[in-house]
Amino acid sequence: MSIIEKALDKQLSVKDASASNQSESQAREETATRESIPERAGSVAETRPFATENSVDQGSQGSSRSVELDLADLERRHFVSLSPKRRVINEEFSVIKRKLINNAFGPLSKSLKHSNLILVSSSRPGEGKTFTSINLALSIALEQDKTVLLVDTDVLRPQVAKTLGIENDLGLTDYLSSDNIDVQDIILSTNVERLKVITAGRAHHLSTELLASQKMADLAREFATRYKDRIVLFDAPPLLGVNETAVVAMMCGQAIIVLEENRSKLSEIEQSIALIPPEIAVGFVINKAHRTQIGDYGYGYYYGGA
Repeated sequence: MSIIEKALDKQLSVKDASASNQSESQAREETATRESIPERAGSVAETRPFATENSVDQGSQGSSRSVELDLADLERRHFVSLSPKRRVINEEFSVIKRKLINNAFGPLSKSLKHSNLILVSSSRPGEGKTFTSINLALSIALEQDKTVLLVDTDVLRPQVAKTLGIENDLGLTDYLSSDNIDVQDIILSTNVERLKVITAGRAHHLSTELLASQKMADLAREFATRYKDRIVLFDAPPLLGVNETAVVAMMCGQAIIVLEENRSKLSEIEQSIALIPPEIAVGFVINKAHRTQIGDYGYGYYYGGA
């Protein structure tokens, strides 16, 4: 039995013990949410004008809020390619995204709150969570009937903008900490048709409080409900030792934990799973997995649903 399976067995035993209580509480919560959405949506509109169905995207497509990604450079650095050429990395992430999309819009979505909001994290730094987030975003953008929004919530050590070569001084923390910044001001359109990005923004000493604020909860709900074809990926800090990730996880319906082959420890995997709400679907991506049959670079994927 692998270390991942052992960790899942331990977590699933806890989930099974509380399954009936969770389903009952989830039903009450969903009822309360449905009743409260109209009032909250109105208050959101007062601070963030979602005036029309496409107002967020229309605002983000203005000339000042668009960025050009160097797709050739990303391909050279082993990211998912948008070219028609078949590549191993594309095939690997195609398998991973398919499970996520099925969970987000298939039968399981009815049992998940905000099934199209996906947390991407790891136990410790350096295991490849940002690399995974960006590759998943690029892969999902290849879908003909889905759009993807990549949000950098690693406000302490943001890497999305740096990795993508985006120079942007306005992001999530700026929106959450200001009453004068609208959502469309922080959403960046890209030269990848179905991909948009929100960077982390400037460092803030109250980062945990900002992510735990009602304003962030309202924003997550807007992301989850306004666009029926959109998947939102939250590139979050590592789970261990950082409070922000557990806060973001509570807003999501799915989570991906990135593991580094021959490095991630069973004890750390168990601790990480324990920090994720038991009612969401949890998957694992094995990063930096060496496979001799395809060279010295490859990926493995293991999924263990909630």
